[in-house]
Amino acid sequence: MSAMHTHDSSSRQAWTPESWRSFPIRQVPEYPDAAALHAVEERLRRYPPLVFAGEARRLKANLALAAKGKAFVLQGGACAESFGEFTADIVRDTFRVLLQMAVVLTFGAKVPVVKIGRMAGQYAKPRSSDMETVGGVTLPSYRGDIVNGPDFTAAARIPDPARMETGYFQSAGVMNLLRAFAGGGYANLHQVHRWNLGFVERSPLAKQYGVLAERIDETLAFMAACGLTGATTRQMDETEFYTSHEALLLPYEQALTRIDSTSGEWYDCSAHFVWIGDRTRQPDGAHVEFLRGVRNPIGIKVGPTTTIADLERLLDILNPQDEAGRISLISRMGAEGVRKHLPPLLRQVMASGRTVTWLCDPMHGNTISTVNKVKTRSFEAILSEIRGFFDVFEAEGAFPGGVHVEMTGQNVTECVGGAHRLTEADLGERYETFCDPRLNAEQSLEMAFLLAEELTARLRGTSATGGMEAA
Repeated sequence: MSAMHTHDSSSRQAWTPESWRSFPIRQVPEYPDAAALHAVEERLRRYPPLVFAGEARRLKANLALAAKGKAFVLQGGACAESFGEFTADIVRDTFRVLLQMAVVLTFGAKVPVVKIGRMAGQYAKPRSSDMETVGGVTLPSYRGDIVNGPDFTAAARIPDPARMETGYFQSAGVMNLLRAFAGGGYANLHQVHRWNLGFVERSPLAKQYGVLAERIDETLAFMAACGLTGATTRQMDETEFYTSHEALLLPYEQALTRIDSTSGEWYDCSAHFVWIGDRTRQPDGAHVEFLRGVRNPIGIKVGPTTTIADLERLLDILNPQDEAGRISLISRMGAEGVRKHLPPLLRQVMASGRTVTWLCDPMHGNTISTVNKVKTRSFEAILSEIRGFFDVFEAEGAFPGGVHVEMTGQNVTECVGGAHRLTEADLGERYETFCDPRLNAEQSLEMAFLLAEELTARLRGTSATGGMEAA
């Protein structure tokens, strides 16, 4: 670590939950009523935390294992949650698909899978422009339901601080449901596997996936014969499930920051894991300053524009003690760029001796527009980026920590490709996202089966590329 970097991290003023307010900030809404904003922040400060510091510490320990190849991270959920989709069915279906994916990936990776949902708080979205023009009318951009409304009207687009309170209560409701699902028997391993068998039967690639499903079947039958069932073993009936979102709307994040009574340290109690996006990771920016002081595990999106110098500065500022599990670097390079842009960054981090967990976000670098200007993503491009990510890590002798996908448990038609061969003509059937296109339930499970094949083959020292391309 160079002297310049050490000086950079130590020369800052003492951190407080509001110290970010004196730093340059991007992606911030302009609230017209400062008094209303202050009143909402004051109320949020008195509300109970959504997560607990001990849970965040447990996740950090699990992420540290993933950095060493002793666990694999599956992070998934909506690009942006919507207040209008606040139903038990939608929460259940996304949770269920993540469980199904995790069972298959556990078998493929031969290590525990750390499950993190982009849920219970992913309500804010960065935008490429502050303003949006449609038909000659220019209005503020939609920044997610926690800031303003998606309807293209002047009234809907005014940032409204009351939406932060709605976001808090909806997050609490989702969190309550997730805790019940994770600990109330819904996550039973045998039940999840039965759901996967149903998926295999429906899939056009049933023969290919059936082999893996049968092997999982045999493993569960053997465990049951040894007396390991939901009735006798808690781990068969329950699961750990964590929440995450981009820490974008800092007034909200600050209002939910609390001192942990057991350690005396500050935690952002809006989620277990929070990340800095590609547009807000300036080393001298407000978002980096805020996350510097909370003890949650945090993510940093790393894209083609990320420089080695900036990444080193970020790691110095955000993790000066090099705590294992503290930092996850979320690579979002695109299928065409991953083999070019990722290796120099990975080599530099390895050479510095730092401990980070690397995740692959194969979604954001692969967004395209159809002829009709509809945003979509290709299933094959998403898989290609993950395979490229694995190849880079294999070449460098490093451990790929996991994947970060935008998906839903609903049968939407937003991404093209996959075993059911969705085309651009199918997108109009159920294109429901307010922001970016998501993998649907079938595509998400298909990806998990293909990744499990890939991981299994790599553990054996062979390549599963042919199988993935065949899909």
